[in-house]
Amino acid sequence: MPLRFVKRLAFYALAMLSAVEVLASAADAAELVMFRRDGCSWCAKWDQEIGPIYPKTEFNRRAPLRQVNLSRDAGPKFAHAPVRYTPTFMLVEDGKEIGRIEGYPGEDFFWVRLENLLTKAPQPAPKEMPPGMPVAGASPVMPEPAR
Repeated sequence: MPLRFVKRLAFYALAMLSAVEVLASAADAAELVMFRRDGCSWCAKWDQEIGPIYPKTEFNRRAPLRQVNLSRDAGPKFAHAPVRYTPTFMLVEDGKEIGRIEGYPGEDFFWVRLENLLTKAPQPAPKEMPPGMPVAGASPVMPEPAR
């Protein structure tokens, strides 16, 4: 086989393994589910104040948002207590409810309550960095010259 073909095959194999790893870690990750209803004024307020910002935050990386409209959508396939108010923000991991925020307390209080909710989620183990790899945001320490 030509060397170019082998290199290309190796590249695609590594890309596939990376994709599988990303999908596997995403499946285990926490998810924030927003339950809403048609005509919910507090849901509309959340959409206006938080909706455009959330995808750009660290919170979205830790717990991506999924919206469930109770007026139209089928119920989610995970174990949870009944939803009595909208909006209700439910943190879900491994198919189970970890905690929730009932109602929308306003922009200032939402972020604090969400941070408190996310502290209940199991944190992934830190990944080991290979020796000699630079750490983002850190300056390397240069060894002192020998005297």
